[in-house]
Amino acid sequence: MTKKRIRIDMEDADGARFDIKIEGNVTREKVLKIFEMMDLMNIEEEQEPINMDSVGSKIWHIVDKFFPMGKFTSTNILEKYEDEYNEPVKLSVISTYLSRFSTKGRVDRVRTGREWTYQTIKIGQKQHN
Repeated sequence: MTKKRIRIDMEDADGARFDIKIEGNVTREKVLKIFEMMDLMNIEEEQEPINMDSVGSKIWHIVDKFFPMGKFTSTNILEKYEDEYNEPVKLSVISTYLSRFSTKGRVDRVRTGREWTYQTIKIGQKQHN
C-alpha cells in the first residue's frame, strides 16, 4: 500500500500563512477535521474560477446555487438546468452525474420510493457511513 500525502497551503485575510501536511493513513474524516479547523480559524478556501465548459460542472453549479441546503431530485436539477442554461439535457445524464457526486462524497443519496433524493454534504454535517 502506498503512503498517502496531502499538503494544504493557506493564507488568511491578515496575511498569515499556514502549511498543513498529512502523511500516512489519510482518511476522509481526517481531511474534514482539517477543514473544520480552518473554519474555526476563519480561513476560507480560495474560490477557483468555475469552469462551465463541462456538463458536470454545470450540474454542480445548479446544485450549489439552487439547493445548497435542501433536498432535491434529478428531475429538480433537470428543470433548473434547462432554465439556467437554455439547453436540453437528458435525465439519465443528470442521474449519472448525481450518482458520481454521491460516490465522491459531495452529495448524500437516499432512496425515496421509486426515486433517489439528494442533499449536499457540508463540512459541518455528520457523515453517515
